[in-house]
Amino acid sequence: MTGSARPLHHPSDGPPPRSGEDSGRVRHRTLGAPDGTVKRARELRHEMTLPELLLWRELRGKKAGLKFRRQFPVLDYVADFACVEVRLLIGIDGIAHDMGDRPERDQRRDRILGEKGWRIVRIMAGDILKDAKEVAQSIAVLAESQRPLHHPADGPPPLTGEERP
Repeated sequence: MTGSARPLHHPSDGPPPRSGEDSGRVRHRTLGAPDGTVKRARELRHEMTLPELLLWRELRGKKAGLKFRRQFPVLDYVADFACVEVRLLIGIDGIAHDMGDRPERDQRRDRILGEKGWRIVRIMAGDILKDAKEVAQSIAVLAESQRPLHHPADGPPPLTGEERP
């Protein structure tokens, strides 16, 4: 480095900022998730269930036309999958989601995330096991339908071939 320039984040400054905070470089995109939730999400990426693995194989790499993330930390929760561009969270529900207090916990989580502008889609694990490709296609159609139909007035100009207002 030359002159008086210094890195945007220095270890002596404390932990790096989270996404959305107003200082320098961002270490990870978490949308307000605490460090413990981010750590748990990273662990869950190595412990994915068979339905999660099958669906991820279909969604990853923008095969569906949109970018999906797996085991995505948002607030105090970890969504199985997320499409941040259209604020869509996907939860895979196995039989455990029907037991004990899980239904109430799931409803509470969905309400909190919904209040923050997320749309939550819950998919039964059995449906993915039957036909992961079909489930991924239905998710892609839903996500695509959430995209804005026009460019915002303060956004980038239309792509070549698109009409200008």
